[in-house]
Amino acid sequence: MAARVSPFSIPAFRYYWFGRFASTIALNSTVVILGWQVYDVARRTMSPREAALQLGLIGVAQFLPLMLLTLVTGLAADKFDRRWIARGTTALELLCAALLALMTWRESVTLPALFAIAALLGVARAFSGPALQALSPNLVPKAILPAAIATSSYAWQVGAIGGPALGGYLYAIDPPLAYAAGTGLLLFSLTMLMLIGPVQRPERGEKRHPWVEMIEGFSYLRRNRLVLGAVSLDLFAVLLGGATAMLPVYARDILHIGSSGLGHLRAAPAVGASVVAIWLSYFPLKYNVGLKLLVAVAVFGVGTIGFGFSYALPAPVMTALACLFLLGAADMVSVYVRQSLIQLYTPDSMRGRVGAASMLFISCSNEMGEAESGFLAAAVGPVVAVVAGGIGTIAVAFLWVKLFPEILRARTLDPPQSFDEIPSQEKPA
Repeated sequence: MAARVSPFSIPAFRYYWFGRFASTIALNSTVVILGWQVYDVARRTMSPREAALQLGLIGVAQFLPLMLLTLVTGLAADKFDRRWIARGTTALELLCAALLALMTWRESVTLPALFAIAALLGVARAFSGPALQALSPNLVPKAILPAAIATSSYAWQVGAIGGPALGGYLYAIDPPLAYAAGTGLLLFSLTMLMLIGPVQRPERGEKRHPWVEMIEGFSYLRRNRLVLGAVSLDLFAVLLGGATAMLPVYARDILHIGSSGLGHLRAAPAVGASVVAIWLSYFPLKYNVGLKLLVAVAVFGVGTIGFGFSYALPAPVMTALACLFLLGAADMVSVYVRQSLIQLYTPDSMRGRVGAASMLFISCSNEMGEAESGFLAAAVGPVVAVVAGGIGTIAVAFLWVKLFPEILRARTLDPPQSFDEIPSQEKPA
């Protein structure tokens, strides 16, 4: 009977969900505006390819803090109160959004300032990601943990795709308003997080050297080939298929639809993800989840290729929107399965460190995927960069069938009976 209880019946989880949803929308809205402003400011003095290179560099600026801090942030999420880590980082993100709103309103935006704030946002996200991801299972009974994880992944994924759409639309109306909206959402998120009461701390095992504890997350990933396969699949698929990094280029110089059109392009994946999220809330995946994960990644690649060629097809804007819708829908399936596997197959005492390692993979795929797309676009042009990335994504899905047969053997999202069983997955049976 307990398994039928909705996670939203628990006040702490409701506060967490709305707080995470609001912050995810705000941050991703801010990031897309940053990208547009970087490209717009760079185009005043640079060619399209040189400006595209700046889009790649802004991805690097956000990724470097995460790469350098991963070991520390994961351990922090397992040693300290995850609520206060989330609250502190949300406050830092709130400050960044307010500074961007002020600079945009005063028309004092410069490339160095945008890169500095992007790096500061990278620091905040490095600490908030593992803490928020590990906090969700602490708020609900174990019986409804799979439902809570799935619901939490909806908040992240829909917010991650819907935020850029909101940012694009608001930026077209009034640039300072776009950042002001993000500031308001982050203030709301901080309020929600402050309402979460005390939660049970992770059980700590025997005390070991801090360095040993910090690398445990990566060691666990190496042993658990199912989780490693799912995380690395996302890494390489999104790293290659970073079509969204080229949306400012397509909106301005290829489809010629401007900043308002950028909002439409950003909205299309959000709509696709939202439709699938609603579907999964009523009809959750029950069987052959590993196969469906691989198929979703391949479909993601197909959508990327279609978007790349959309300018040369009939009704190019509508074709681009349809391909981005398909891309977002496939990504929602991928996130749903991957996040569920990571949370369900990781002990609570290690969720922070495993989450930090996972965040490194995810951020590498997102930010470094944007960097890869920017650098490749600067070298061979944006269209070739997008299409080549889509082809690479499909190739990765087929390659992972051979490299990680454990993914295909993943039939359901039921948690293991004992975590002692997990290392036995190290080698294929």
